[in-house]
Amino acid sequence: MLTFLALISAVFYLAATAVFARPLTHRQPLPRALGMSLAAAAVFAHAWALFGAHRGGVDLHFFAALSLVGACTAALCVLVNLARPVATLGVIVFPLATVLLLVDVFAAPATQPLPIEWQIKLHVVFALLGFSVLCVAALLAILLALQERALRAHRFNGIAGALPPLTLTEALMFQMIAAGFALLTLALLSGILFVDNLFAQHLIHKTVLSIAAWIVFGALLFGRWRYGWRGRRAVRLMLIGMALLLLAYLGSRFVLELVLKRVP
Repeated sequence: MLTFLALISAVFYLAATAVFARPLTHRQPLPRALGMSLAAAAVFAHAWALFGAHRGGVDLHFFAALSLVGACTAALCVLVNLARPVATLGVIVFPLATVLLLVDVFAAPATQPLPIEWQIKLHVVFALLGFSVLCVAALLAILLALQERALRAHRFNGIAGALPPLTLTEALMFQMIAAGFALLTLALLSGILFVDNLFAQHLIHKTVLSIAAWIVFGALLFGRWRYGWRGRRAVRLMLIGMALLLLAYLGSRFVLELVLKRVP
């Protein structure tokens, strides 16, 4: 059943990707509702597969966490496209979510969900949602940079032609940054309140990197509000903050579990 759900989710993800990618190949677009329906079905099957694979618990081991982030990011991509048609996001996110799910189900070593209290679960939810929202913002930043480069070169086909106007892409990116910053703030506060020995047990580097990312995103939002930062400066700061978060959330776990073999 688990492998069937994973394969069904993968098929739906790739089908949705094909629908969203058609405008990029200069072919007649398929109905947007078709792509949204396929993507929603893929996310549902992905979540169901995760629930079955990890026995309904919160499994934060490396590959399980990656798959969970993939599902959340894909779900956010669907929600973003309900408000703003940014089909190119799906072309990037859905294949990535497919790979993360299949690796977790078929290639990753078997793990057991960690027994954690509701306070820690709340911290994990804030952290997971914040990370996923900022992943979407980082992808929008990359698309924004590509769009600006295409506009300077007067090339309005491909990705540039499929994206909304540049100002709307930029506004959506900052909305996602603001939402991710709020969730990251809640994750840090709940970590300080609920996580024992936050500055010990291999958590010090994760905490420091998360705070550094929080400072970068806060500075970016302040600079946007006070000085109107945009364009390359905004993209650069967004990607620096995201790189810090990747090191904090995934880099540390990769080193501990796959390099040092310290599986909790």
